[in-house]
Amino acid sequence: MPKKPAAVLTVGEVARRSGIAVSTVHFYEAKGLIEGWRTQGNQRRYHRAVLRRIAIIRIAQRAGIPLARIREALTDLPHDHVPNARDWQKFTDEWRGMLDDRITRLLQLRDQIASCIGCGCLSLEECPLRNPDDVMGEEGAGPRRLKLR
Repeated sequence: MPKKPAAVLTVGEVARRSGIAVSTVHFYEAKGLIEGWRTQGNQRRYHRAVLRRIAIIRIAQRAGIPLARIREALTDLPHDHVPNARDWQKFTDEWRGMLDDRITRLLQLRDQIASCIGCGCLSLEECPLRNPDDVMGEEGAGPRRLKLR
């Protein structure tokens, strides 16, 4: 008979099973993305649902979603609940607009970068890549993004 998976995991088990470093487990916990507790012996323990939660965090990070947005999406999800397809749909619905916007900006960058590199100066007021809508012009003259030491 196969061994039943443990409902409670150590920090080392979480790291090994999720493919991340122990320091990353601690980092995620410090950022409020995952939650654990301490035993009477002062050792960290985690509900096994944390494995799916970490998988979601890693997928979202690979898509470029900031940790703050990931934390917001996970806020209402109990830490002892294994996220399911309905939960995942909720996350993707929340992130889709942000990802669509990022894709649009990346496509614009791809399509316009050759002309930008062609001029070489990167300082034209009209340059849609370096200074969209000349918002930096309102801050005054001189470099705004590139500061030399």
